[in-house]
Amino acid sequence: MSGIVEIAERAGVSPATVSRALRGLHHVNEKTRSKIVAAAMELNYPLRADLLPPNANPRTNRVGVIAPYISRWYFAQAINGIEQSLREAGLDLLLYNFSEVEARARIFQQKQLRGKVDALIIISVPVTHEEFNSYLSLGLPITTVGFHHAGCSSISINDVEGGRIATQHLLDLGHRNIAFLSGERDTALKFDVSDNRNKGYLEALENANIEWNPDFGIRGDFNIYTAELAMETFLRRKKLPSAIFCHSDEMAFGALKAIRAKGMRVPEDISVIGFDDHEIAQYIGLTTVSQPPQFKGQLAAAAAIAEIENPLLEKKKITIPINLVVRQTTAAI
Repeated sequence: MSGIVEIAERAGVSPATVSRALRGLHHVNEKTRSKIVAAAMELNYPLRADLLPPNANPRTNRVGVIAPYISRWYFAQAINGIEQSLREAGLDLLLYNFSEVEARARIFQQKQLRGKVDALIIISVPVTHEEFNSYLSLGLPITTVGFHHAGCSSISINDVEGGRIATQHLLDLGHRNIAFLSGERDTALKFDVSDNRNKGYLEALENANIEWNPDFGIRGDFNIYTAELAMETFLRRKKLPSAIFCHSDEMAFGALKAIRAKGMRVPEDISVIGFDDHEIAQYIGLTTVSQPPQFKGQLAAAAAIAEIENPLLEKKKITIPINLVVRQTTAAI
């Protein structure tokens, strides 16, 4: 983003005059002020609203990021990637964090985004048709992370394929009784990640001619603590699987703690595979399906920046490859 010196050179005045004009001081004649404002707008410098000419629609040099969580690993990594890329481009990040239905509704009802950002990035929040139309009415470039949506650029992985990869790894090791630990289905945010990863899990079982056992479905909430509690309850059953596919590494961490607290060994008594490749995974030897949320954030920021510069740019639908990382928590039966 340009500064006062660049504006002064463009307008043919001194930096001190630019400073006075942009602060709204009265001892700058209107002709000079108009010339300075025009130069500032050409250089995409953020101006006070009272300095703008009628019907002006200047850039804010900010990108809005909508996320339901900021502390959970996946979202924090994606936001970090977005922020790094925006900073390198001289843009700021304006974060809209909500975890309640009421907070989500306010974004649409009160038009909190209008005039405040140049583009939107939505991280892993399935958007209703009504909500998406509300976003589109803002006339801003929109990029989604973690899911695809018609009408906007998107950066995602194939969660179905990820579930299939994880389950196939266990099948290849000889496991036939395979449980899954997934996120809750009935939440206000209606995430579809677990449903998609379960779809891949079920497809892998079907392809191996293995009938799914509904008793081997465990519900967590994509965090360590609830996964540990869910696993503790599950382990009280008499019939246990020989392997478990956890839909996130954080849930795998909780599952591992519960399994070992029960006196069971991993992978000798039960194999465990996660999903994400969290930084901690390599230190505890967790086998997992690797995805790059920080890179996803960087690509989303790049797409948003490109569309800010050229609103007519063709929308991109990018699916990032994922891969299996085999460590010590899975073994042949």
